[in-house]
Amino acid sequence: MDLLPVYSLLDIELVKGQGWTVWDADGRAYLDLYGGHAVISIGHSHPHYVEAISRQVAQLGFYSNSVRIRIQEDVARQLGRVSGYDTYRFFMVNSGAEANENAMKLASFATGRKRIVVFDKSFHGRTSLAVAATDNPKIVAPVNATSNVVFCPLNDADALERILREGDVAAVMIEGMQGVAGVRMPTDDFLREVERLCAAYGAMLILDEVQSGSGRSGRYFAHQHAGITPQLITVAKGIGNGFPVGGLLVHPDIAVTDGMLGTTFGGNHLACAAMQAVLDVIERDGLMAHAEHVGNALIARCAELPYVREVRGRGLMIGIELDRPAAGVRTTLFKRHGILTGNASQPATLRVLPPLNVPAHELDRFVDALTDSCTGDHP
Repeated sequence: MDLLPVYSLLDIELVKGQGWTVWDADGRAYLDLYGGHAVISIGHSHPHYVEAISRQVAQLGFYSNSVRIRIQEDVARQLGRVSGYDTYRFFMVNSGAEANENAMKLASFATGRKRIVVFDKSFHGRTSLAVAATDNPKIVAPVNATSNVVFCPLNDADALERILREGDVAAVMIEGMQGVAGVRMPTDDFLREVERLCAAYGAMLILDEVQSGSGRSGRYFAHQHAGITPQLITVAKGIGNGFPVGGLLVHPDIAVTDGMLGTTFGGNHLACAAMQAVLDVIERDGLMAHAEHVGNALIARCAELPYVREVRGRGLMIGIELDRPAAGVRTTLFKRHGILTGNASQPATLRVLPPLNVPAHELDRFVDALTDSCTGDHP
């Protein structure tokens, strides 16, 4: 049986990782500035992470949510403290798409309304309602299409108010920073206006922090730069550092009854051990401050390069829009310089999403390699 070809693959098999470096089957080392879609937050094979998961699997790897799982309670308290949302409740699932599905469902339960407002170029996942809320018709099957999802231009508060005025809006869902779109940014003023409009029209505010959370922006959640407080916040990717983890932070005023939500594997013992280790390292090693410092320095440097049209992002979630298609530059970085970067739906944009502990000198190396890749005569 062959694998179903669902991705366009780089011609590389990675067999080992340590920190911000990965090695292929031939022993060649690569600087990982993509982290597998912003998943690797504390570095590959971090010893604290490896030890925590190994210890837990040797003790108890899994039992369903039909019994009390104390490590779930511990990780929820820890996430609340580190993120600043200690009064919220945490529902654990397995992926960002699941988290977004449950957020929209819970908002609909709580308000009794059907419509969800999302934004152009958004990406919220590939499950049924999450993909309907994603602005990419190529991945929305007929069975997923629904009139209950309404798209609004990003950073257009007047357009949002017109939609809300029509009524029956359960929630407005927005990414802290749009990742797949090439790190498109909602402005802080727009986020504050979204919060105000949601309150005025009785809609819930859902912040999708699946890619932009877990300390990547320099705050635990990207929306915290704007000083807003959503009712629902979704997490995944970096919170597990490679272990499949997703979750939903729920405002204490939202009522949840038995049986309304559920999951078999969400919040299992290994997932919780992974989350605990990630939170330990982020807090202990000051990775949010580090990400903000080195990331914002990289943004400033790249903005001065003559072949760069625009740099978007915060901390270590960065989109670099070039004056040419990014695909060739990305290939040269990979083949000539041994550097892994990401693409975006915006074809001129490179995405840079490294582990949060990547050192400044490695980012200096990237700038030199980017200059060579854009100015050198390469096949």
